[in-house]
Order: sequence, then structure tokens, then C-alpha cells
Amino acid sequence: MAVSIVVALLTIALKMGAWWITGSVGLLSDAMESFVNLAAAMFGLLMVTVAERPADDDHPFGHNKAEYFSSGFEGILILGAAAAIIWAALPRFWDPQPLEQVGWGLALSVISSGLNGLLAWVMLRASRMHRSIALEADAKHLLTDVWTSAGVVIGLLLVGVTGWLWLDPLVAIGVALNIVHEGWRLIWRSWRGLMDAAVGPEEQAEIDAVLERFTQRQGDEYVVLFDHVLTRTAGQRRFVNLHMHLPPSWTLGRADDLRQQVEHALAQAVPGLHASIQMLPDGVEPLTVDLAEPVPGTPHAH
Repeated sequence: MAVSIVVALLTIALKMGAWWITGSVGLLSDAMESFVNLAAAMFGLLMVTVAERPADDDHPFGHNKAEYFSSGFEGILILGAAAAIIWAALPRFWDPQPLEQVGWGLALSVISSGLNGLLAWVMLRASRMHRSIALEADAKHLLTDVWTSAGVVIGLLLVGVTGWLWLDPLVAIGVALNIVHEGWRLIWRSWRGLMDAAVGPEEQAEIDAVLERFTQRQGDEYVVLFDHVLTRTAGQRRFVNLHMHLPPSWTLGRADDLRQQVEHALAQAVPGLHASIQMLPDGVEPLTVDLAEPVPGTPHAH
């Protein structure tokens, strides 16, 4: 995230220079999005720092959800940049302006896009390694910026070939509409995360496979059964709560040994997963069971 701030400053300088020497609102729209990159990177660095704080008395489950604020803030900034781009481009339809020194402007834009593309590739790898939505959001925004710059370059080349000055503001508006989609997607994903969304389908399948492996049957009867499997995602962390039903004749030591095996297998299947397993005698449910009804159709539900 710190490197992202430095690259954002470099691209702002390059793209503002490209706009200054050409007068293209297409390049101006590209430069304005880089200001969004800078603000998002600064806020993202702050939120990642907060998310790394250990759990405390006020936040016993940690601070990982802070990353969702970063992703949502970036989405809001993107929508604001899109509105500003459209506001700047519309007057050019009625009063087209000639473009100057287009070659230099395009060169500066291509260099800045190369920096953004390289940084986005590095950040995407880091986001997968650390399971960080803040890094992923910033990386995907940078990729959007790369495609935006590519569209602007193509638009300016068409202006140079055809002489149609109205293509410049049209490209700018096209850029704005493109980044609106990315901004809205980031806001929606942040909202889902803050609302304790379940883990993804692939992770859920891994959890189901582990529980199925430890389920024990004797004929048509279950000896060990798992139900009320509930999952949630909080930034880099994954949580699963479940009930493990065991024969009443088992000793506490034997039951706890199996619980530890299940927890270890779940942690291996889904890195970063925190499992909370409630051990219960067969046929017994806790008084709070109404708050954790099993998901219909899951293979581990009664």
C-alpha cells in the first residue's frame, strides 16, 4: 500500500502533464482517476494498519473488518471521480477544443499505465497471499485505470486520424461509465463483508468435505454428526461455528481428542479458518439453537 501511494503520485504527475500539454478532457479524466488512486491508497494503508492490530478487550475478534471500510471508501471515491469526469466532458460536446502535442501526451499516459499495471500485478499476488480485500480492491482499481488509459489513448488516436474533436469528450464519458461499474462493485462487496457474509463456495466445499470425513455411522444411525454449520468472513479471517454430536457414553477426553482433530483438519483445508466447535450428546440441542438453524440441504444437518 505504501508503494501504491508513491506510484499514485508519479502517475498523477505524468497524467496531469499529459493533460496540460494536450488540453484533452480524455486525459484529464484519466488524471482525475489517479487522484482517486492516491486517496484510496492512503486510506487503504491506514485501514490495513488498523486491521493488523491484535484482538483486545473492546475487539475480541480482532480488527480485520477495517479492510472493508477501505474497499467501500475506494468505491465511493470512484463514483465521485466518474461524476467529475462527466461534468468536465459534457461542455466539450458543445464547444470542442483542438488538441495539441498529442504525441507527448500519449507517451506520458502510456508510461503511467505501465507503472499502474506492474503495481496491480504485484498487489494482486499479495492480496491472494494475505487474503486482503483492501489490497485486492486497490489492485483491481489500478487495473481499471490501465484499461481506462488504454481507452483514452485509442480515443486520442482516433481524434488524430479522423479530426472528430467530439470523440475526446465521448471517450471521457465512456471512461466515467466504465469506472462506475467498478466503484459500485467495490461498495457492494464491502457491504456484504460488513454484514458477515458466509465464506465462498470453494471454502464451504472444503469445510463440508472435512466434516464428512469425520462423520461416523453405524448402519443407519449416526455416531458422530455435525450440524448447525455457520460461517462468516471478516477481512483476512474466516470463522466457522458448528455443533458436534457424540454418543453420551464417550468420555470427555475422547470427545476432546476428536474435536482437536477436526479443528486441525479444518485449519489445514482452509488456511486462516478459526473453528468454534460445541460438543453435545447425541439428540441434545443448546437453548440458543433457534439462533443458528442449519442451512437447508447441507449434508451435516439433522
